[in-house]
Amino acid sequence: MKAFINLAITDLQKTRDFFSKLGFLFNEQFSNEQATCMIINQDCFAMLLVKPFFQSFTNKTLTNAHQSTELLLALSVDTKEAVDAFLEKALAAGATEDRPVQDLGFMFSRSFNDLDGHIWEIFWMDMSNVPEQ
Repeated sequence: MKAFINLAITDLQKTRDFFSKLGFLFNEQFSNEQATCMIINQDCFAMLLVKPFFQSFTNKTLTNAHQSTELLLALSVDTKEAVDAFLEKALAAGATEDRPVQDLGFMFSRSFNDLDGHIWEIFWMDMSNVPEQ
């Protein structure tokens, strides 16, 4: 099963430039002047759709992601250092940090707001040290 996460964005070129600086690639087969398909991995993609195009898929009102949130996007990386490196890249590309570092010992995470206010959490987890519930 493949996952396609759809996000409403304001400026397609600025958004592509931002995520390119974070190392993401795009599938041009599913990209045009209204949308781009960002490859997260072989089974997960983010469809970045300009707001009028995004709105054509729903009758609901779009929210302002700078003011409200309905979803958190979490991506895992291999080390704590990779969490910090990814976040520093995001900040250098124009993101803002969403909340302070969270270090639970077995899990380490940081979050940022992209250019449109969507929250991305980058985390590392040591599965061998996850506390028993």
